Amino acid sequence: MQVFTDLSEVPEDFGPSVVTIGNFDGVHRGHQAVLARLVRLARADGCAAVAVTFDPHPAAVHRPDSAPELITGIDDRLELLAETGLDAVLVIRYTLDFAEQSPEEFVTRYLTGALGARSVVVGHDVRFGRANAGTLATMVDLGGRHGFEVVAIDDVGECQPAQDGAGQRWSSSAARALIAEGDVAQAADVLGRPHRVRGVVVRGDARGRELGFPTANLGDIAGMVPADGVYAGWLRRPGLAGQKPADPDALLPAAISIGTNPTFDGVERRVEAYVLDRTDLDLYGEEVVLEMVEHLRPTVRFDGIEALVEQMTHDVARARGVLLS
Repeated sequence: MQVFTDLSEVPEDFGPSVVTIGNFDGVHRGHQAVLARLVRLARADGCAAVAVTFDPHPAAVHRPDSAPELITGIDDRLELLAETGLDAVLVIRYTLDFAEQSPEEFVTRYLTGALGARSVVVGHDVRFGRANAGTLATMVDLGGRHGFEVVAIDDVGECQPAQDGAGQRWSSSAARALIAEGDVAQAADVLGRPHRVRGVVVRGDARGRELGFPTANLGDIAGMVPADGVYAGWLRRPGLAGQKPADPDALLPAAISIGTNPTFDGVERRVEAYVLDRTDLDLYGEEVVLEMVEHLRPTVRFDGIEALVEQMTHDVARARGVLLS
């Protein structure tokens, strides 16, 4: 998949294309359904399948004090978009100047001008251009005047009914709320995969190693960190991905701790992972991805080291049962 971060990177002869627009935070199952349809339409028409997305999130520019925490950083978003079969993604740097473009300026500069859009796939509630003045009707009108078809689809989609029968939608806000609660299993149902965060392993206080459970502490974390607690999950090492033969250390089962470790005073909130039954790994300075599979328990203050180690041993056993049974 090609990634363009500026219009100057788009080849002059790019296109024709079928294009969609969105933030795609989390690339959840609703997004995946939209993008799958986009790819099918593009293949049928002999066009490139293209998504236009924004970085940073528009809300972070217009309402920085109330902008939602993003489920995925831009690197993970692009990785997930690539998995949908897209041919290209244009990442637009969202600024106040960009937001001042009229709907027609946006369409003619980006969609038809740069990307050669033959079709544009949007949701019924699409908004674009200055002050979000552009609507679905605007896009249809612009399509008629600038020579592209508009395909309107449900860009959220229904999910399975909730237990109370009310049902819910595949949406970034639904996934975000579940992650904030620590309900990573339900979040995975919305996302279509385990929620993940990415960071570089940094040196900690080595307390885990002293207790017999050496952990990889993450710094510079990208992605929404779930509620404090202990989780079963996977530690993925992107630097080892794609090797042939496959490296068995590329994906490792882990018990993941999020929080301040209240048994000890003065500990900042951190995300750390103990790779099950491994004390030989040297991950310092390496970028890793943690995939959260199941919440095991909340954070608890223990009365002493012995009680803490006993609980950690139990946590590891539970994580092993979740991941390897």
